[in-house]
Amino acid sequence: MNKQPKYRQVADALRREIDGGALPPGSRLPSESELSARFDASRNTVRSGLSLLVSEGLITSSQGLGYEVRSHEVFELNASQFENLNFPQNGDAYSTDVTNAGRRPHQTFRVEMKPAPEDVAERLTVEAGSTTVLRFCHRFVDDVPWSTQATHYPAWLVEQAPRLAEPGDIAEGTTRYLAAHGIEQVGYFDEISTRMPTPDEARLLEVGAGVPVLLWMRTGYSGDRPIRCTITTFRGDLNRMNYEIGDLSARSENEPQ
Repeated sequence: MNKQPKYRQVADALRREIDGGALPPGSRLPSESELSARFDASRNTVRSGLSLLVSEGLITSSQGLGYEVRSHEVFELNASQFENLNFPQNGDAYSTDVTNAGRRPHQTFRVEMKPAPEDVAERLTVEAGSTTVLRFCHRFVDDVPWSTQATHYPAWLVEQAPRLAEPGDIAEGTTRYLAAHGIEQVGYFDEISTRMPTPDEARLLEVGAGVPVLLWMRTGYSGDRPIRCTITTFRGDLNRMNYEIGDLSARSENEPQ
């Protein structure tokens, strides 16, 4: 005898159909009344089961339109090549990667002088609250919000590379721009974590209930000190990261890319 609460039985059955492909991405679920009849359950019970699937990020709901299986195309980011000057780029790394994947990039910019948050100041080895240049990008892939990127540069660096403080894009990418001014990024330290989005992040990335964000913090170093701290916030349902480290000659071309 199934001891699961009825709403969980409803959710489990629909989840199996989603995972098995009977309800493919983009398809509409039956109405609440149809599901009530199918599962011999009240509409409130069915609604609770559907809400559980919404919280898991499997389905979305729209007022008046019912429920739909979440549809998305995952973008694969090679984090070990991202911003690596040894790989050919046409413009900045984001535009290059998205274009090379056959997708369409679009981004908006904001440049501000901002006090360094404590976690950023610690990584840049400057005093908390000291002035940094914040270059903030809101990025899209095929017009779908993909990520936000906030990069803090210490004030001493801006004196040597003044375009960092100018509004708008740096066409060749900031890493190449700095290298051209004798400030070469020779290494970086990455930190990766996940959490649920803040209200601001949910609005900018248009994420629904149950969808986490992936946080990627990269601190870049010249030969003697940190030169920038970049925090990229990705939609958790639309992105996957990979790294290539060491000799991969044994890797099959048929393995997941």
